[in-house]
Amino acid sequence: MIQWWQILLLTLYSAYQILDELTICTSAGSPVFAGFISGLIMGDMTTGLLIGASLQLMVLGVGTFGGASRIDATSGAVLATAFSVSQGLNPELAITSIAVPVAALMVYTDIAGRFSTTYFAHRIDKNIDNFDYKAIERNYLLGAVPWALSRALPVFLALAFGGGAVETIVDFIKEYQWVANGLTLAGRMLPGLGFAILLHYLPIKRNLHYLAMGFGITAMLTVIYNNLQTVAGTLTGIIGVDAKLFKDVVFNGAPFKGLPMMGIAIIGAGLATLHYKNSQNKPEVVVQTVSESGEIEDDEI
Repeated sequence: MIQWWQILLLTLYSAYQILDELTICTSAGSPVFAGFISGLIMGDMTTGLLIGASLQLMVLGVGTFGGASRIDATSGAVLATAFSVSQGLNPELAITSIAVPVAALMVYTDIAGRFSTTYFAHRIDKNIDNFDYKAIERNYLLGAVPWALSRALPVFLALAFGGGAVETIVDFIKEYQWVANGLTLAGRMLPGLGFAILLHYLPIKRNLHYLAMGFGITAMLTVIYNNLQTVAGTLTGIIGVDAKLFKDVVFNGAPFKGLPMMGIAIIGAGLATLHYKNSQNKPEVVVQTVSESGEIEDDEI
């Protein structure tokens, strides 16, 4: 059961996040941040970060150009986290059964928010003609109200009155396990879909070496990080007990054991490609000669 104060805080955050995305741009309006805040409010930060990060990856290659609207993954993360924690719903199921449909439906409220702000824009035009600076400031600030309501109102209604509908969905999913398995698989595929969309729009063919280097570095740092965790856990138990073992663990390269040679080769190939491209792009040095009369020859070059 979602408490009234949780509904209030999530609603206020939903109103703020779109304004932050439009003006301040501190990333507080991103899905991963929404998952963090929602998880903090609901008391399960792990679930919130999992849902937020998955939706963040899903919309990596999705952007708005001009007045275009896109799916609101941030509001989807808020509702998915809230209902996942309150109903005990699996995060992957919450993404596919709640977050994605909500994100798609919020396109219409986004359009309503954009459309309603034109009223204040026309009022500002009149204020400019009248040199009424106070009215310009007032109407500018009032224009934030429709934007805030375009997110806060749907989130509030869903949290306050949508619990029964979500509970019905959860019961249906639990009754038919094959539905749950399909939705879980779809939820796990969404981050990959986001990467595919992003790679489709990026100039990958021209910068393939950067992609290879990023993959290799990420894979190797993952190995190092996991080994460092193991070393830290080992040191916790042996410091002050066995000095020789301490020396072997720290100075014999334990964190770097298991690094794949393939990863090193990929990074090396990427660096070699980068060096080759840079050498090919160096401007040619033009040697200019001066004749006896003082005229610079070949100046048309």
